[in-house]
Amino acid sequence: MQPNYQAAPPTPWDRDVESPQIHSSDYIHPEAMLIGDVRLGPNVLIAPGTSIRADEGSPFYIGANTNIQDSVVIHGLEQGRVDGDDGQPYSVWIGDNTCITHLALIHGPAYVGNDCFIGFRSTVFNAKVGHGCIVMMHVLIQDVEIPPGKYVPSGAVITTQQAADRLPEAQESDRAFSHHVVAINQALRAGYHCANDVACLTQWQIPAQAVNGGPGNGHRPAAGRLSAAAVAQVQQILRQGHRVGLEYADPRRFKVNSWQSGPTLATSQESAVVAQIEQFLAQHPGNYVRLLGIDPRAKQRQLEQVIQMPE
Repeated sequence: MQPNYQAAPPTPWDRDVESPQIHSSDYIHPEAMLIGDVRLGPNVLIAPGTSIRADEGSPFYIGANTNIQDSVVIHGLEQGRVDGDDGQPYSVWIGDNTCITHLALIHGPAYVGNDCFIGFRSTVFNAKVGHGCIVMMHVLIQDVEIPPGKYVPSGAVITTQQAADRLPEAQESDRAFSHHVVAINQALRAGYHCANDVACLTQWQIPAQAVNGGPGNGHRPAAGRLSAAAVAQVQQILRQGHRVGLEYADPRRFKVNSWQSGPTLATSQESAVVAQIEQFLAQHPGNYVRLLGIDPRAKQRQLEQVIQMPE
């Protein structure tokens, strides 16, 4: 099935019939609808049931690595604009690495910054939500500007600037959760692309055991190569400021969850990290290899994911 999008209709206030601008890396589910001047950055995921309709207010912008989840509605009024980060006027601007979760409503004029989380059934209307804000479930944000880095608890009604200014700061655990949701949706985006690619799909299998010896799904990429989902995971680790590490195990050790330490990569340059990982995979063709995401400040692992399984 093909993505469902179309040009805006001509109207008395806008005679142009502009169409969505979609990056080749984006995934738009066939049951989502995009209309009009909707501009997507790379690696965007648009889930089923979403309506993004730039037929009254326009244009809309949705930034890189952002996920728009099931049944989200994005619309805008004919009048009223916000300044995007590029200095241009938009009816709706949504930044990079942001999660707009199930059944949320973003109604322009509206601005949602980078690294934000907008929770289930929450509404942002005629408002600005600054970078790094965490907005929980069933929240109303209207006619205000939320300062960067704030936490909005579930059920809050923020309709005065005084209430907005009194909001607490988001905690590191809140930001970590938001980053985790972005990572999950980046893996889903890569997986949806893979499902539509026969060559990629043949690399997918369900191993007898996965991470920590439990059941689960994994990728079997071509020998010495990372799958698209694994590359997306590496990108997310690096965006969070974390380090990439590797472990390996032969089939006997894998069965008892006894992994041997590999390198922790010193570089944070994506192309160099991917090249070093693929070199490590090529050096261990008969081994399971596990990707690690390591928080250098907490000195803790944030991710363990099998990226190679022996034939």
